[in-house]
Amino acid sequence: MAERPLPRILLVDDEPHVLSALQRLLRRELAGTAQVEAHTSPRAALARALEVPFALVVSDYRMPELDGLAFLKAFSELQPRARRLMLSGVTDFDVLVSAVNDVGLQRYLIKPWDDREMADALAAALADQAKDEEARRLADERRGELGQLSAEELERRRLEAEEPGITQVRRGPDGAIHLDD
Repeated sequence: MAERPLPRILLVDDEPHVLSALQRLLRRELAGTAQVEAHTSPRAALARALEVPFALVVSDYRMPELDGLAFLKAFSELQPRARRLMLSGVTDFDVLVSAVNDVGLQRYLIKPWDDREMADALAAALADQAKDEEARRLADERRGELGQLSAEELERRRLEAEEPGITQVRRGPDGAIHLDD
């Protein structure tokens, strides 16, 4: 069986120095356990989410292109299994409630953060996501054994877990199939 690639963490914040600080922290604290990508543009981050799967996304709330809620909502439509965390200096209760209710936020972290708390929160989110993926895989395997899922459906689910969207066909209004560039 092929070795699984390291899970990916996506960091999104319009402030480059915040992203640099987070990347330094994660390189030190999560070395060898995850790949980390950072984007200052939420739109670029969404484009990247169309290309590769992420186990975890951490987004700022206040950003000029899209606020964190809009970004995380769009991201969750692309990759619903990824864990979603928000990192923000905003302590508005309404924002927090919307984040939890509308985008399924797993954790809300406050800027400035404590390095230990941040590393522990991300490690815990990665562990939770890995447990959920393993439970899904085992449940699908069992359904296959019981004849509730075909071999083709099992393979489709496996491929989707590795590369979200790979089995989707995008069609235009005229029915034409659209290929990614």
